[in-house]
Amino acid sequence: MKMRKVLSLLLAALLLCSLAACAGSGTTPPASSPAASPAASPAEPASPSPSEEPSPEPSAEPVELIVFAAASMTETLNEIAELYKAVAPNVTLVYNFDSSGTLKTQIQEGADCDLFISAGQKQMNQLDKDASAEVNTEGLDFVLAGSRINLLENKVALAVPDGNPKNVTSYDDLAAGLKDGSLMLAMGNADVPVGQYTQKILAYYELDEEALAKSGVITYGTNVKEVTTQVSEATVDCGVIYQTDAFSAKLTVVDTATKEMCGQVIYPAAVLNISQHAEEAQAFLDYLTGPEASAVFEAVGFTPVK
Repeated sequence: MKMRKVLSLLLAALLLCSLAACAGSGTTPPASSPAASPAASPAEPASPSPSEEPSPEPSAEPVELIVFAAASMTETLNEIAELYKAVAPNVTLVYNFDSSGTLKTQIQEGADCDLFISAGQKQMNQLDKDASAEVNTEGLDFVLAGSRINLLENKVALAVPDGNPKNVTSYDDLAAGLKDGSLMLAMGNADVPVGQYTQKILAYYELDEEALAKSGVITYGTNVKEVTTQVSEATVDCGVIYQTDAFSAKLTVVDTATKEMCGQVIYPAAVLNISQHAEEAQAFLDYLTGPEASAVFEAVGFTPVK
């Protein structure tokens, strides 16, 4: 009997403990820090779904940049155009290569042009209102103020055909051969910078160009590329061209003119004030003075202006 009473008491105690535990878990929430509570913590930004990804920045507007450049820059500027695609993919370079005199005339007559690179100061001066009135006789105003620079220097070279049949070795040989009529020379027209440099060389040797031309020992080209072709095809015994053109045509240069003979051969460049894309033109001109473009120029014989 006693044992039964003890067992009953134990069962009753266990039952009471179980009920107390259940009641406690149902009425008292577990302690938690404010950070763990959804109400207390700031909402995390939702990760965007693929369709909600931010749109890429719109690419720059396409620009067609028109560059008038001396014919002697054909190879280098075409190579640089490929490099510039990575720098300004929205810019398409459109080149017009010819003699600087022809390009100057086209600009004067209203041709669209953003950037002009001349093989001589004279043609640029003729378009620059800040140049001497003795050169800019018409008072033309096409050069954008502050943009003009001296971009490069070249050399005036005496080049010969393959094998050098007449064994021409110097400008001294050229002068002697023109005097006795034993050499045929190709040179640029009077309105072409390379022709103007050649005229100075002839004057340095006190040679009469007009008389020589009448005697049949001088032929002409409308730009330096035409003169180069005459030498390459051996229709003449030698030609006066730029060192860079001789390099590109794989011609042999036997002599280069000194500063005393024809002055420095400077290539000025400027953005034109008629440009519809002056900012892009200036950016390209700046690129032409940088290390990447300079390496291309120097590889063919251009040098920085000193």
